[in-house]
Amino acid sequence: MYIINKMKNTIFLMEKNELINFVNETLIKEYGIPERAKNKPDPLDLLIATILSQNTNDNNSYKAYLNLKSKINSFKDIIDMPIEELETLIKTAGLTKQKAKTIKKFMLFLSEKYNKFDLNFINKFTDDEVIDFLVQNEGIGVKTASCVLMFSLYRDICPVDTHVHRLVNRVGIVNTKTPDKSFYILNIDFPKGIAHSFHTNLIKHGRKICRPKNPFCGDCVLKDICKFELKNSLKKTQNDEERILLLDKI
Repeated sequence: MYIINKMKNTIFLMEKNELINFVNETLIKEYGIPERAKNKPDPLDLLIATILSQNTNDNNSYKAYLNLKSKINSFKDIIDMPIEELETLIKTAGLTKQKAKTIKKFMLFLSEKYNKFDLNFINKFTDDEVIDFLVQNEGIGVKTASCVLMFSLYRDICPVDTHVHRLVNRVGIVNTKTPDKSFYILNIDFPKGIAHSFHTNLIKHGRKICRPKNPFCGDCVLKDICKFELKNSLKKTQNDEERILLLDKI
């Protein structure tokens, strides 16, 4: 039975990764290879930007990030900053009380446990160790931790937000109910070197075409492999304004 199950798992991984590679190549033909930040982002900068991006659009969270960075000399300043002031600085990101609390508590955590205000030491951690280290802090979940892994540490890990979760389920790469479950299955033996393009182009496709409701299936380059039960023939009637992808701007 063990041998049979092992063979089934091997076949599943082969089929999953073939589909991942197909989707990645198809979306690159449609959207191109996404640009990355010119310099490797600092992991603490990336973490703060990702916290600010939770449940808001990238334009607003980027404004909040730039405003915060312009008003402090270093993240150490947040320790003695009144929480109300921090909330004001990040106001455009929304959910300000929740996000300010998460950021301030994390800075206190770094100060008390490591007496430093950087995360460069996590470069030595394994992927699992980075996730475990970050998610022990209130307000930081698997998606935020995985963004640090991919965007800052350049690991072969694909973060899963609501867009990625929706699309990898619709095209049959996974069959899950939550983004976290999608993340763990998707990232089992994930193909090398494509996490950034796969993740970024899925988000673009999710925003432009594969919407949660009334997707534009008539314009979808993945429609032939899509398993979505409510497929339609809708097509876009106008082009969307191009939106920035925050974590490639840090």
